Order: sequence, then C-alpha cells, then structure tokens
Amino acid sequence: TLVLTQLCVTSTGVFVSCCVWAILLLALFGDSLASAPDFDPYKVLGVSRHASQAEIKKMYKRLAREWHPDKNKSPGAEDMFIKITKSYEILSNEERRANYDRFGEMDENQNFARAPQGFRHYHDSFYFDESFFHFPRTSRDFTDSKHLFHYNQYISEVLPDSFKRPYLIKITSEWCFTCIHIEPVWKDTVQELEPLGVGIGVVDIGYERQLANHLGAHRTPSILGLINGKVTFFHYAVVREHLRQFVESLLPQKLVEKVTDNSYLEFLNSWHEENKPRVLMFDVASNIPLLYKLTAFAYKDYVRFGYVDMGLTETSKVVQRFNINTYAPTMLLFKENTDKPADVIQARGMKKQIIDEFVSNNRFLLVPRLVNQKLFDELCPVKQFHRRRKYCVLLVTGEGEQFVSVNEAFFDFASSNTKEVLRFAYVYQRQQQPLCDTLLKKEDTTPPQVILLERRSATGRVLYRTVMGGWNGSDDDKHRLLEQLELLQRDPSYLTHDAMLPELNNEFASMFLIQWINTAYDYLAQFYFDLLYSNWREMMPVLSLIFSALFILFGTVIIQAFSDAGEDKPAKQKATGSPKTAESSPGQESTSSRPPKKNFVEVTELTDITYTSNLVRLKPGHINVVLILTDASKQVLLRKFAKEVYSFSGSQTLHYSFLNVDKHSQWMDSLMESAPDARPSDCLDKEEEEEDSTSNKSDNTGHVLALNGHKKYFCLFRPVFKGEEAECSRWSDEDAATAGRSRASRSRSSSRQKATTLEIHHKLDRLGLWMERLMEGTLPRHYVPAWPGLDTITPQK
Repeated sequence: TLVLTQLCVTSTGVFVSCCVWAILLLALFGDSLASAPDFDPYKVLGVSRHASQAEIKKMYKRLAREWHPDKNKSPGAEDMFIKITKSYEILSNEERRANYDRFGEMDENQNFARAPQGFRHYHDSFYFDESFFHFPRTSRDFTDSKHLFHYNQYISEVLPDSFKRPYLIKITSEWCFTCIHIEPVWKDTVQELEPLGVGIGVVDIGYERQLANHLGAHRTPSILGLINGKVTFFHYAVVREHLRQFVESLLPQKLVEKVTDNSYLEFLNSWHEENKPRVLMFDVASNIPLLYKLTAFAYKDYVRFGYVDMGLTETSKVVQRFNINTYAPTMLLFKENTDKPADVIQARGMKKQIIDEFVSNNRFLLVPRLVNQKLFDELCPVKQFHRRRKYCVLLVTGEGEQFVSVNEAFFDFASSNTKEVLRFAYVYQRQQQPLCDTLLKKEDTTPPQVILLERRSATGRVLYRTVMGGWNGSDDDKHRLLEQLELLQRDPSYLTHDAMLPELNNEFASMFLIQWINTAYDYLAQFYFDLLYSNWREMMPVLSLIFSALFILFGTVIIQAFSDAGEDKPAKQKATGSPKTAESSPGQESTSSRPPKKNFVEVTELTDITYTSNLVRLKPGHINVVLILTDASKQVLLRKFAKEVYSFSGSQTLHYSFLNVDKHSQWMDSLMESAPDARPSDCLDKEEEEEDSTSNKSDNTGHVLALNGHKKYFCLFRPVFKGEEAECSRWSDEDAATAGRSRASRSRSSSRQKATTLEIHHKLDRLGLWMERLMEGTLPRHYVPAWPGLDTITPQK
C-alpha cells in the first residue's frame, strides 16, 4: 500500500509538472501562434512557391482583369483586387519575395532583409530571445517609427517632394548607443519643424543598407538634409538651434525679398516681367520667419514673396499706405492691380494650413501670360468626364506699344467676367511662334486675335474657334465676344476647328551655359565640403580607387611599350635576313601562332546529312545559330545575316547555319510545339484568346534560333517588322530579357498578312543586339525534351 501511495504521488507530481510546462509554453508561443499570417500571396495568385516571374505576371494580369472593380460588381471585388495587387507587389520584387519566404508577412515599414549581424548568429546558436526576459530590444519610439523610410518610398515619393520642401533625415541603427544621446534633441526638433512643413525621415542602416549607401551615409548617427534632390550632411553639434539653422541654410538665399518704403512699388509693379502675383507679409520680427520661407519655397514657381519689417522706420510709409494693424502679422496678395490687394489674411498665430490655402487659391494672375507648358496645363486642363468643362479664352497679341490698349481692354473684359468655367490668358506671338502659327494659319489672320479653345487630350489636341472680327478692344468687340461666350456655354459644338498644339516654349528657362556653370559650381562646392569635413578613414576607399586606376593605367602603358619594343626587334632582324618576305603573299606575312581571323562567315545548310553533326551531336558548350529562310528570301537574308553576325565570328563556340522551310516545312512547328513557353503569350487579350485555331499558318521567315544541342534548349529571335505593325509583333527574346516582357506578344493574323508586304532585309535589323545578349547569357532559354527529327518530316518532292 505504501509503495502504491508513493507511485501515485510521484505520477501526480509528474502530471502537474507537465501541465505547468505546457501552460508556460502556451504563454510564450501563444502570441506567435495567434499572429500566424493568414495572408499568403502564393495562394491569392494561385501559383506555386517555385513559380517564375513570367508565371506570376501572367496570373496577376488574368486575376486583375477578372476582379477589377470597374468590371466586377460583386461586393468583395474591391477587397480581392487589393489582395491581388499586394500579392503581386511582394512576389514581383525578388528581395521582398525572399523576405516573405523567410519571415512570412511583413508590415509596410518593415524590411527583414538584413538583421543586425552582430547578434543574429548569437541568437541562432543559443536560441536567445530578449522577449523571454521582457527586455526591450530597441528604444525607438513612435516618432521614429512614423518617419521610417524604405528605398522605394524614398525614390518614388520623398525625392520628388524635396523640390517643394526640405527634408531632415536621421541615419540610425538599433544598436547605436550614441544615437540615444541625441534622441531628446531630435524629438524636440521634429516637434518644432514638422508643423512648419519640413519633411522628417529616419533611415535604419541595419535594415535599409541600400538606401543608406544611396544617400552616402556610412556611419551612425548621421543627420543630413535633402532639397531639390541634393543631399547635404550636417557636421555640427547636435543642438536644436543648430538643426534649425541647418534647415534654413538649405533654402535658396534670395527666396524672400525684404521690402521697404523705397522698394515696395518696384516690387509690386514687377508682376508683368515675372508673370506672378505678389505677396507681402508684415511682421515685427527682424528675421524672416522660417514658416514664411518654407511657404515661399513651396510656391516659388507661382508667386513672388516679399517681407516688410514693421519695426523699422524705413517701412512706416508702406505700413501706413495699406493701413496695416501692427499688432498681428498680415499678408497681402496683389495681382494686376497694385493699388488694391486681391486677398488679405491677418492672424496672431499664422498656421501652415491657413497660409497654404491662402496662397494656393491665388497662385495665378487674373489674366496670366502663357510662358511654359506647365502653366498652360494648369490653367486650361484637359476635359474630364466627371468635371465641368473648362474653356480657355486666349488673346494672341504682341509686346509693342501699339498693343498696350488692346491688352488693357482684354484685362478689363476678364475682370468683369470671372466665371469658373472660363479661364483668360494671353500669349506673345514672338515668344510662342509655333503655337500662334497653328491657331492662326487656317483663317490666315494676324494678331491681335481672341481664340476660344477647349483641350481634349494631354498630347495637345484642342477644339478651337477664332472670334469673328478680331480684337481691337472696342465696346463692339467686347459685346461680340460676350455673345460668342454665351453661345459656347450653351452649345459646346460651337468650336468647329481641330488642331494638335505644339509644346510651349519655356520663356524663363536659363541658357545651357548658365545651367552648366551652376551645376559645376554645386558639384565643386559639395566636393570641397565633403573633403573638409570627412576624415581620412572615409576618404580611403576613394583614394584607393584613384591610385589603383593610376597604377593600372601606367602599368599598362609601360608593359605595352616594352612588348612593342620586343616585337619590333625580331621583325627588323627577319626583314634584313630574308629580303624576299616583302614580296610574299599576304597569307605568309603572319607569323603568329594564333589562328588568322576570317574575313567571312561560314554558313552551312541544315539538311538530312548535316543535321545530326551540327545539332544533335554538337559539342558541350557549343551553340549553332540557325537562320530560317525560304527560296525567295535566301539571298537577301543570308547577306543580312552574315553582316549582323560578322563581329561574333571570331568565337570558337558559335556555328552558323540556315534552314530552308520550303524543304523542311514542319520542323519549326514541331519545335515550337515541344516548347510552348517560347510562344509570346503575355500580350494576349480576350479577343486573341478566342481566336480561331484554324487561322493562317505563321510565317517563320527571318527567325533566328540559337540551338544548344547538348543541353537541349534554344533561344529565339523574332524578326523586326517596320511600318504600321502592332507593338506585339516586334517581340523577341532579346526584348523579353531587357523589358521584362511588358508588351511582348505575337501579332494577329491581320498583322501577319501585312508583314508579307514589307521589305525582307529589315527583319534582321536588331539581330546584333540579340547576339550580344546571347553572348552575355541573359536571353530566356526554352528547353525541349528531344530535338525533332529532320529526315522524318522532310516532304517528298
């Protein structure tokens, strides 16, 4: 009984211990099990984990057409389409696909491609996990996590946005203990500068090594500024005031002009030269506020900004002239009328949102001059079906004194007809001669003329009509223009002429020499700055590269000089010893052991006799380049083929042959049937998929095959068609290797019929590029189970 009692107690203790360990394991791994990813991009696209990029792309196109919300009206179509797009974004990127295969589902801001190498092997070896002891792995707070950058986001979003606002970027890492000391300063700086409009970014060098290398940051912590696509490093003590001054120094120097009593009239009246509204800000601060500078940088292409310090005695007249309240900052916006502001705002605390809305709503003059294509696109947008029509009333005029009264009359008319549907503008004929010639040539009229137009496409197509009677600025002209505008708004078909407008000249573009000098100055200044603040450890890779290049250059020259001297000496001795050599044939002049390079290309025909030796039993590593031709195209294609492959004839592993499809008509079809992936199917649409199988037989004339007989694969070149051919008819393996088969496909039967009327010698125009890809080994390979026999399919003649 005692023994049984002890056994029961022992078993009960073991059972309790197992339960305790089970509860601990569930507590430890419960979160990871609960967070198991339920999103599998492979299942969404319906492909295997070993699927190629071509298969993934093909399935994505098919599913995207099926589940697009515009075509599929089912309730879950939009969610399914989002899943399909997200799956394709993960699997189409090799790096993201590898990360998913290793780590599972990722957040948008996460990248597990590179974990901290110093601790990763330690974890793998000892199965150590800090979460078991509840130690935080990093001190990164929400501020840094919100501003994390990854490479694709930087290229597509941040870099273009840097032309509208500066960015302050911090380079850090999880195990950088020095970064902890600057965190309070960085956090206070972000809280101060971000509401003003400064972009903030954080790059973790452990996870985003590619982006850090792109920015030129190789150590942590580092702080840099980005503006207009240019990166500048911060080299001073990390203090809040220094960071603010650094951001301010990134902005252009003459962004805001200081205005006084003596200069305010000149500032306001210069709107005509720059074709921009004027904004005057009145404040009592001696230094221009950073918020105002950032706003001026964001709208530098539209508005000119000035600043009036109300604390100076030199500004008392302008303050009194516009009756400014000195107790609150005030902004006045002027357009053509410099005596009265077009808009005014006044507030004790100017916010970025208020200023942006104020400037954005008044960024154009009442009647602006079209000085570039960008301004034309914004003033006269292309007609959209979901928007109201926009008509552009355009005055074609000149710059002389005889046009002053005409232009002022047009401005007066525009001031009294401020309708949302109408946009008034004018152009100088001398500055925009191609545009004016296109609009005036049909009716053979001369400026000044008023033209009513509506843009129909971004490529330049417009509908327009010239106002009858011209434009002299009289009351009759104004009355006639008003009647025609009312008729146009009632009947859009009033615009009877159709034209394709050329792109407008950029009247404010600087000369090429000035652009080149400014760019060279920026590069030299950046190089000097980097050299001044970089230590020798950072400069060692650059110096090593320079000295290596110089050593290789001079070493090559010296070796070449000695080798040339050594070759000249035997040649002279031979010339003196045998004087008859000069009279010998050219074939006897070469005494080198190398085989002489041929000045022609040997091209043999694939027949029943040569087929086995030239393909089936071809040596390993050797490739036979075969041209497909007919009796009619034999002479032309062979001449063109020899010309295109002549530069590659020195290779000992390439052989050249041709196959006559008039004699062996079924061989090509048998080969394509054994390798269905060689058919260009990426560009098939629904109509092509329903094409009748009994369509005309394809023409293989001009195709080139690179056949590897030992490994049983081939690369395919399809001929280049010129003329009115579909884009898909120009497909080849060379195009697929370079463009990812984005638009590669086979042509339809109608396109094949057109191709027969084209010149035959143009079919091999891009063969040289394809041969270069073949030598590089970057062409797609199509494998076959066995080579089709040539003797069994030869027709009996």
